[in-house]
Formats: sequence, C-alpha cells, structure tokens
Amino acid sequence: MNVLEEVVPQAETCSLENYLVLPDHTMDDRIAAAREKLGASTVLLGHHYQRDEVIRFADFTGDSYKLSQAAAASEADYILFCGVHFMAESADVLGRPDTAERPGQRVILPDLNAGCSMADMAEIGQVEDCWETLLGAGLKESELLPLTYMNSTAAIKAFCGERGGLVCTSSNARTAFEWAFARAEKILFLPDQHLGRNTGWAMGIPMQEMVVYDPWQIGGGVSPERLRAAKVILWKGHCSVHQRFLPEHVDKVRAKYPEMQVIVHPECRWEVCRKADAMGSTERLIRLVADAPEGSSFAIGTEIHLVNRLAREFAPKGKKIITLDDTGCLCTTMYRISPQHLAWALENLVEGHVVNRIQVRDDVKHWARVALDRMLEIPA
Repeated sequence: MNVLEEVVPQAETCSLENYLVLPDHTMDDRIAAAREKLGASTVLLGHHYQRDEVIRFADFTGDSYKLSQAAAASEADYILFCGVHFMAESADVLGRPDTAERPGQRVILPDLNAGCSMADMAEIGQVEDCWETLLGAGLKESELLPLTYMNSTAAIKAFCGERGGLVCTSSNARTAFEWAFARAEKILFLPDQHLGRNTGWAMGIPMQEMVVYDPWQIGGGVSPERLRAAKVILWKGHCSVHQRFLPEHVDKVRAKYPEMQVIVHPECRWEVCRKADAMGSTERLIRLVADAPEGSSFAIGTEIHLVNRLAREFAPKGKKIITLDDTGCLCTTMYRISPQHLAWALENLVEGHVVNRIQVRDDVKHWARVALDRMLEIPA
C-alpha cells in the first residue's frame, strides 16, 4: 500500500453507522457547530465536483492545483479534504511535518472509499515494469522524463520525482510539458492519455509521435521502434466521467443550439476537444463562464455537479448553461462524501479523535514532495 489509513477503533469514536441513517439536512447545524468549536485548528478543502450539501462548508474550493496550494499554505493542525484519495495524499505530502516544537498536520478523508478510477489505472508495479520496458527498447534515462497528472497515487508521484520529473494539473500541463522538453527529448505521461494527447497536440506534436502504452499488453502493445520514435508515451488511462463525452454530443448541441459555446475539460477525448470552442481546466471553464457577457450560453463537458452549480449561479445574469451530455456525468467517487461523513469526521475531531487519517509513508513522501514542489514552482 502507498499510504497508511488510520481509522480510530469505533469504541473510541462516534459511530459512523449512527450518522448514515440520518437525513442530509439534519447534518447542517451539527457541521456548523463542529466547525465553530474547531475554529482555526481545522481547514476544510472542497473540490469543485463535490455535492452542494458538502462543498458549501469548505474554507477553500477549487480544482486539484488550487487545493494543493491551499494545503501547502495552511497553518491548521487538521486538513479535512472533501475530495478523493489522491488529493488527500498530496495534502499529507505537502503538509507541515512533525517537529520537536510542533506536531505535523493530520489529513482526514471523510470517506476512505472516495477514490479515483483514473488514479487506479496506474499501479506502481506496472509503471516500474513500463520503465524497464522503455529502457529495454533502447531509450536512455537521460532522454526520458516521467510526468504524472495530479490524479495519481503518491507512489506514482514519487516515481516521477525520483527520476527528475514532476506532477502537473490540467491547469499547467502545457507548462509542465515545456519544462520537461527543456530537459529531455521524450516524456512518459501518466495516467491520463487524453490530457497528454490534447496537451501534446496543442503544442504541435504530431499524432504519430504520441503512442499509447497499455500496461496489460506485452511491451505495452507498442513496438520498440515506435517507442524509440515517439516524443510522448501516453499511459492508457482515462477519467470515467470525461471519457463519456462523445463527438456526437457536440454535434447534437450545435444542431439544437447553434449560438451555444461548447467548452470542455482536457480529460475529454481528443475528438471532442477538437470540436469544442474552448477547453481548459475546471478553473478555466469557470472563468470562461464568469467573464462572458450577459445572455451567453454554454454546453460544458465536465462533471455534472459543477455544471449544475454554474447554471444556478449565473442564471440571474441571463446565462444559459447545460451539460454537454444530458444523461449526466456524475463522479461517483466524489459523491461518496456525504454530509453524514463530514459531520462524523468533524464531531470526532471535536472529541479529540482523528478518524480516516491519510498518511503517506516517509520514503514515498520524500520523492512525491520533490515532484509536487517542482509543480508548484512552475506557472499555472
């Protein structure tokens, strides 16, 4: 395992089961009261894809890049992360360590089942095997840098940090690619093939110079000759939410709403991004909507909670916002964190119990920190 997940024995804590049977709305006053008692000792981070009932209690909201910065800057003793597993790992890596003068920060994930399907598509053993395959195909370590998307485990981040690479987000993927190409001829990009392909294409890298490495096939399913010729080697991974958007969805919106702008996240397929009017990180999608004149309309290819939140927020300004796929694209793992889980974690803290602590092993933490620090040093 990449982390230690500390769950205080139930006999010492408020029982989670007693919370899960209660209605969502009954948690509001309890969450607010616990937040008031904890005060500045606790900071609550909320990712944009969280449900409204949870994210409204966050001190900071944002995408993974913004929340990484908030975690690194926080002076709170406890970081309660309403996001998914890899985000909590990164907060622990970037958080204040234990010292003789002051204990380190404790990172809490309200529901340990809040994971990420994309992050799970790159397992450290597979990545180590891939690296050996690339070297066996004739690539040299001096000409190859591994980069990983934030949506990856701490072990993958550490793998990249130890080999001279870094972490990126959808906000700074292009800057990260430019940083890497200033130091090496080739990139191994993990684990989202779509973000890697869209970034490479935007930089003018031809499709034939980007290959997909499939960890479930011998040699990644790519010949040694193609690996040697490639500038970007893309790991075969994807976001289960954003991969659902199809080119036909763009065509359907164009036919029904000719005046509507289509904006999408770069985790979407290349074919979808090519048809869109603009693509960008979650933060950029929000800015595009916010900066547009009154009366503008958008179909957005990203997670449904964010789309619905933007639709409500900007409706008074006459802006029409719909999802690119009207069947809805819910991030089921983000959705797992409920008001009940949040109240349970907070009220246990009030009682002095740290539940669901996410703690990265020290050997992994060192190199993951190197990779994350490199990311925080490059522009968004």
